[in-house]
Amino acid sequence: MMASVAAAFVAGAVAGPVVTAWAQEGSRAETYRLLNLFGDVFERVRAEYVEPVNDREVIENAINGMLQGLDPHSSYMNLRNFRDMQVQTRGEFGGLGIEVSQEAGYVKVISPIDETPAARAGVKPGDLITHINDKTTQGLTLQEAVDQMRGERGSSIRLTIRREGSATPIEISLTRETIRPQVVRARMEGGDIAYIRLTSFNEQTEVGLRRALTTLRSQARDGLKGIVLDLRNNPGGLLDQAIQVSDDLLDQGEIVSTRARRTEDAQRWNARSGDIAQGLPIIVLVNAGSASASEIVAGALQDHRRAIVMGVKSFGKGSVQTVMPLPGNGAIRLTTARYYTPSGRSIQATGIEPDIEVLAQRQDAQQNRERDREADLRRALRNDSSATGVNARPPAPLPPLNLPAGLVERVQRMPAEDAPAFDPTKPETDHQLQQAVGLLRSIAATPVQRRASR
Repeated sequence: MMASVAAAFVAGAVAGPVVTAWAQEGSRAETYRLLNLFGDVFERVRAEYVEPVNDREVIENAINGMLQGLDPHSSYMNLRNFRDMQVQTRGEFGGLGIEVSQEAGYVKVISPIDETPAARAGVKPGDLITHINDKTTQGLTLQEAVDQMRGERGSSIRLTIRREGSATPIEISLTRETIRPQVVRARMEGGDIAYIRLTSFNEQTEVGLRRALTTLRSQARDGLKGIVLDLRNNPGGLLDQAIQVSDDLLDQGEIVSTRARRTEDAQRWNARSGDIAQGLPIIVLVNAGSASASEIVAGALQDHRRAIVMGVKSFGKGSVQTVMPLPGNGAIRLTTARYYTPSGRSIQATGIEPDIEVLAQRQDAQQNRERDREADLRRALRNDSSATGVNARPPAPLPPLNLPAGLVERVQRMPAEDAPAFDPTKPETDHQLQQAVGLLRSIAATPVQRRASR
């Protein structure tokens, strides 16, 4: 009896929409036999596990295991986690300020958010969090690990980190805060170049970009010569914000498209007339921590040759997650499509290759090749750019950079031997930024640029 109830619960509450798809590949009887198998196991656990179990926890863990077994980004959120996600996309959440994924059973840092406890403590992209308060993170789901790192403002937490290049584990003590990340940071570089950094894509990003550019334009006495859009270590966020940011800087053309399992579910977004940068040259900075929405923006501007992409190859998360609420039971985050740039390139597992590769530090030459990206994650979706069939579209080749001869050759691929180590508080040590600023000034100084701006 219990097996039948459990099977009915699973089929009705979470697996109902999936049953039809399964039935297309096999018999309906086989589908229900497998659901009854789940019910049998559930009953055995309830009756014979060494300690009493909570039915809801067991069911939720089973759902989460089903989803996480598909790819690294699908998961189940209970009611509390679902509410936390909604708060986070509005631009405020509690915790340490770390964007994380899961790799080899540990929690892996994608990117620390600027001016948060994690960033101030020196947490870096690629760090593996092996212990939280001296308890191993192995065996925890990603959501369980995130729950442990969140907590009341002012409470303390201790992380043990394994970092590439460090022979011993690193112990970091942090104090939790209410995280209100400033997603847009802006300043003038030398009085003529607008520097705008986007740290994530939440509901405040596009409005913040417009406000920042207006402010910087008013500060430039002799006018702006160019814009550096810094998307380094930006882990992404809301699709609509990535589309709006791209639209702000494009005057026409496709921004991004998605292709789903069914051809009729494909979508495409196009730019409307109006470029808030008014044709100024743009350089977009990316690195291995630039993911998802960041890659959509970089890819759109690159394909239209509206911007030069500089830095190192991005993370390569080109899949679409749709959040599907389950009334009274939280929500599921399910991968439903792949992103494609305007030229038809799939971002998934390949990322955005920079037009001009510039390393942040000399030692990054080897580390950048070894640093994990989407393609290295367990069960990561493949890139299907070479796929055939009705849903396939071969990518178009990118046109060459429209730059005066000799300018690209002046860009230094890596810092000099005696260059100071990068310090995020000192822009003069940021080699990638300095090369971007220098190239923009060189573009502005050429006769071609002067004629174009008349």
